[in-house]
Amino acid sequence: MYIHLGGEKIIRAAELVAIFDISIEQSSKLSKQFVAGARKRKDVETIGEEEPKSIVVTKNKIYYSPISSSTLKKRAHHFAANG
Repeated sequence: MYIHLGGEKIIRAAELVAIFDISIEQSSKLSKQFVAGARKRKDVETIGEEEPKSIVVTKNKIYYSPISSSTLKKRAHHFAANG
């Protein structure tokens, strides 16, 4: 199964690790460090031109998505429940 993250980006549901609201980046020192490490490895991708609303963590990459974390979580849950 696949999950649409916004724009033209689709990931395999099996690759998904976590979905966070973008606000976690401001409120958590640990998440800032995690994203900074991924940026150094060039493992971060911003989807589309819109302001990011969520952070999607996969096994190999971090995506900044213009779709809200609640919407993405619903999509992921749908695939988990029906997959």
